[in-house]
Parts: sequence; structure tokens; C-alpha cells
Amino acid sequence: MRPGRKIYSEQERAQKLAQIEKSVNGGATLKSAVKQAGTSEQTYYQWKKKARLPATAGDDLKDLVALEEENKRLKNMLAERLRKENAELKKRLGLQ
Repeated sequence: MRPGRKIYSEQERAQKLAQIEKSVNGGATLKSAVKQAGTSEQTYYQWKKKARLPATAGDDLKDLVALEEENKRLKNMLAERLRKENAELKKRLGLQ
């Protein structure tokens, strides 16, 4: 006969997720890491999806810098296009 399901608190889930991540980062396979933690792969993926573990601060910073660079590039492209359009309109109106 199978025992009843164990219900874990959010803190216990976070601890198990951290344990699994640590094992995987240490070179263990995901399958062996979840087995060692006493859960299944399905449970791991469900918990991870629910927890939506935040990215590291370094990743966030890299993403922010990349977005700022993209924003600057797009602003420059728009400014150049508007300058050309403005010059074209002035030429057509004979204001230059």
C-alpha cells in the first residue's frame, strides 16, 4: 500500500529546489538530483514553474545594459530618419 502524499510548505519547496540546483550545478544529472531530494522530475518542474526562480542580479544587469544599448541605437536611427525627412520637406518647400 502506498503512503499518502507529502505536502511541502513553500519554504520546504524552496529548500528542495535549491538542493536540486546545487546538485545539478555540481555535475549531477537532474534525474539523480531529484531522486536524492526525494521528489520526481514532474514535481521539480511544477515547483520550479510555480516559484519562477528569479534570475541572478548579474543576468538582470546584463539584460538592462543590452536593452539600454538597443534603445540608444533605435533612438539614433529614428533621429537620423527624421533629420532626412525634415531636410526633404524643407527642400520641397524651398526653405533651404
